[in-house]
Amino acid sequence: MAEVKAKTEFIHVVKRSCLALVAPSRNEKGCLGYNLHQSTENPNLFVFFESWETMEDLEHHLESPSALVFDEKTAGMLIEPERIIYLEKIS
Repeated sequence: MAEVKAKTEFIHVVKRSCLALVAPSRNEKGCLGYNLHQSTENPNLFVFFESWETMEDLEHHLESPSALVFDEKTAGMLIEPERIIYLEKIS
């Protein structure tokens, strides 16, 4: 799971950048699921729910051209650095 918190004045730009990341990520090797959500309580908050076959696939994704472009396009537009939470399905 990844959380992205946009500065208020950049919500629309960050949202477009988040949306642009979805299709290429879904086509990456090992991607089992990749969905983007926007909080209904806090429109600054975007959450990616991702599922990868292996940790190696996830690491490759984080260094993929589309992820690097996302980082470049949103530089200075986030309240805090993107937060990645590693989860393991247990049920």
